[in-house]
Amino acid sequence: MADSQAAIPQWWARGTLFENCNCHLLCRGHISWKLPCDYERCLGFWAIHFLEGEFGQAELGGLNALVFLDMPQVMADGGGTQAIYIDERAGREQRAALEAILAGKGGGGLSVLAGFISHRKETRFVPIQFEDQGKRKSIRIDGVVESEIHAIQGMDKDKEVRMENIHNQIFGASQVLARGSSRFKDGELALTSEMSHAVYSQFDWRGP
Repeated sequence: MADSQAAIPQWWARGTLFENCNCHLLCRGHISWKLPCDYERCLGFWAIHFLEGEFGQAELGGLNALVFLDMPQVMADGGGTQAIYIDERAGREQRAALEAILAGKGGGGLSVLAGFISHRKETRFVPIQFEDQGKRKSIRIDGVVESEIHAIQGMDKDKEVRMENIHNQIFGASQVLARGSSRFKDGELALTSEMSHAVYSQFDWRGP
């Protein structure tokens, strides 16, 4: 383990992130991996757009990714399955960098999640369309996923409904509550959601 960690360079990444899962608003597993989700399995994904970042000499800005998770009701119990999808535009070094980060091999908050994963599918490199229109965000991978989320409406319709200072290692400290609808299918991994839990925020990751 020490040798593999030593091979990881200093890295950082910033961007936009959203999730949608099969839980009702709000997924308790989002608040703490030790809290029970709504169903026997929590099925969901993170849609990621890297605005900027560096992993050693690899520039990460402009690339997209998606991480699908099939997790037990209490995520910290472990035994989860993870599938990673990386922008096909990424070069060889960028692909290796993003895979290391998203699989939790690069340290940071994602390394905590890695401890709950017992099966990781082979990473796929595919065209990923990520759209950010403020309170509406979407992601599409042909033949795999089509998803759209919308911020929920608050008392002041012009302002987003936010959670502040949540101890979540993946999302930023200020997160916007949303609802999402998704169709995801890749082999045995599948999710169909309608107006279910969704959240979006900026992220600021670094490691190792």
